[in-house]
Amino acid sequence: MLVDSHCHLDMLKLEDETLDDIVAEAREADVRKMLCVSISLERFPAMMELIEPWPQILASVGVHPDGTDGEDPDEERLVALADNPRIVAIGETGLDYYRVEGDTEWQRERFRRHIRAALATGKPLIVHTRQAREDTLRILKEEGARDVGGVLHCFTEDWEMAKAAMDLNFHISFSGIVTFRNALELKEVARQVPAERLLVETDAPFLAPVPKRGKSNRPAWVRHVAEYVAELRGESFEDVAAVTTENFQALFGARGSA
Repeated sequence: MLVDSHCHLDMLKLEDETLDDIVAEAREADVRKMLCVSISLERFPAMMELIEPWPQILASVGVHPDGTDGEDPDEERLVALADNPRIVAIGETGLDYYRVEGDTEWQRERFRRHIRAALATGKPLIVHTRQAREDTLRILKEEGARDVGGVLHCFTEDWEMAKAAMDLNFHISFSGIVTFRNALELKEVARQVPAERLLVETDAPFLAPVPKRGKSNRPAWVRHVAEYVAELRGESFEDVAAVTTENFQALFGARGSA
């Protein structure tokens, strides 16, 4: 059994398929659970409506760090929306300085509000960080995020960043990027992360892994990520599948199979 710990099912570009087809394909690949991650509150109601028929699809609530066009929620709004058994995490949140120019204090304040909502609900955080390593770690420490923990999703940083995040009670999740030929430093991180802190994801529809690179990603392809990580670590695919599933269930309280 596998879990896709981070995907955006509401962003899949479905033409001759339905979400039912995507879920069936995932099941054929033994991907039995998916976490559909929120990036905006405007999209949130439609996202929840989309996944409603499938209990094996869980969800989060949050606003992406570089989103500037929609609602910028306060802590109370996030807490209220998280009051739903299908919502198992707060995020995706964090910091992304890659495309942002000028003052970025608004990103840091938004990140802090998400962390406070996570603490208020007791639900873990899904953290996105890009070109913001020091601020990400500093704010997680200052806001006491260790108490709820979470995951640094689609990890692309080095071993020092991974160690610092794990010291703060966070998991490290690998996407299709780890299969890319030039991701040499990331491959070393994947070899070293302790089994109990390891997760895999697709970030679908983005970042399709080798051998599907360049295509629109889908949850079934998390199997390619898990197989590659297993090869890097000198472990069996079955062991990596089992431990990442166990880690997901422990972190997000997502017990059972579907």
